[in-house]
Amino acid sequence: MRLSPDTLSSLRPGVSLPGYDRGALTTGIVHLGIGAFHRAHQAVYTDGVLARSFGPWGIAGVSLRSPDTRDALAPQGGLYTVAVRDAAGERLRVVGSVTELLVAPEDPAAVLERLTRPSVRVVSLTVTEKGYCHDPATGALNEDHPDIVHDLANPGNPRSVPGFLVEALARRRAAGVEPFTVLSCDNLPSNGDTAAGILRRYASLRDPGLGNWFADTVACPNSMVDRIVPATTDADRDRVSDLLGLRDAWPVVTEPFTQWVIEDRFPTGRPAWDWEGAELVADVHPYETMKLRLLNGSHSTLAYLGYLAGYETVSDAMADAGIARLVRGLMDEEVTPTLRVPPGADLGRYKDALIERFRNPALRHRTWQIAMDGTQKLPQRLLGTIRDRLAAGAPIDRLALGVAGWMRYVSGSDEAGRPIDVRDPMAARLAELAAEAGPVADRLAPALFGLNAVFGDDLPRDPRFTGPVTDALKRLFAEGARATVAGVP
Repeated sequence: MRLSPDTLSSLRPGVSLPGYDRGALTTGIVHLGIGAFHRAHQAVYTDGVLARSFGPWGIAGVSLRSPDTRDALAPQGGLYTVAVRDAAGERLRVVGSVTELLVAPEDPAAVLERLTRPSVRVVSLTVTEKGYCHDPATGALNEDHPDIVHDLANPGNPRSVPGFLVEALARRRAAGVEPFTVLSCDNLPSNGDTAAGILRRYASLRDPGLGNWFADTVACPNSMVDRIVPATTDADRDRVSDLLGLRDAWPVVTEPFTQWVIEDRFPTGRPAWDWEGAELVADVHPYETMKLRLLNGSHSTLAYLGYLAGYETVSDAMADAGIARLVRGLMDEEVTPTLRVPPGADLGRYKDALIERFRNPALRHRTWQIAMDGTQKLPQRLLGTIRDRLAAGAPIDRLALGVAGWMRYVSGSDEAGRPIDVRDPMAARLAELAAEAGPVADRLAPALFGLNAVFGDDLPRDPRFTGPVTDALKRLFAEGARATVAGVP
């Protein structure tokens, strides 16, 4: 039997269930990007709030591209399982906060209708870096993005995140309905401020008056999210379904650790997420920078180098003493001096916990998955740290090796000559540059430095950056990833 509201009584003992009447839920949140991370993170927090103090906070989940999530979960009434795994075992929880699922390309009008409902007070986003249609190096709206060009010409039939949000806000404004709060939960520096700048610019391109209204009226708080959520495999589906005694078409698998830090700025209200452990603060930036640089920067570095070294998963890569030493040295020697530590934070304990999380053998987090979309991730995960190090006159050897690992990865073939499936919004351009340069560091590195959207104007002109990266890339081509990493003190 399939997991659904009608079959919950058939679940095996020990599975946690929603502790509230889902049939009485009102949609108060629309979430754009209803993927695995949201379902393992924000939806879980909201599920807990509903069980403790029921309120109008049901989630309408929107897929912006594929119908796969809708097709899997709609027959289940939006129910799905979160499987929390570590070396101690596995705990299952059925989450009920997602009450409906929409697919934007199939029915943009339905998405806009949900976004304009007066009951909707929060619109949250996990659309990945590329979903913002922005220039990663500057954070500004990419006004030449094909979806932005389309949406400006066809505002009532949008394709992009800015297009949907601004059209919905314009309709609410015209109807005298208060605007919703836009809550970015993506790994962007100052994600709320970045989203606000992108949306304000898009609104101004539509109508300067709308842009001014947006700036004066719409709240876009910053937030920091943290939980490792690998892609669900068929083996995960089979295992979870066996443990449930029911078939779940799309469970999510995650770790015990979870963190959410939110700037408490919601003019029309929000769920009591802090009751479930979220931290509501006045300034998110120190938490965000710490996480982006320590967790995400290390994750990307070990993903590229680990993949090149032949390791399928993060835990496999961390079993390599050289990679583990590199990651800890990156954190301690090159990232930590750039941080403004939040009050009360124990930085040493946080870094120790990250190492243990990376080593979690129960999570099959593929290096290839983390390596996706590097052109969108490098600026905030590694390049911001590099800029701060250079400004302080400090060395960047490990950071440079992380960037060189990306360059070697996007060259398109691994150390055995097998093709690498490079998934990136700029994949075609990366392949073109790699083909023209060949496996020669002195040609490939300058070609990739020319990607202004990634490296900006400053770094490619600074030999303190280009020199170490090019030297590291030479070693990766000549010696391979394992030997190169082993040579790092």
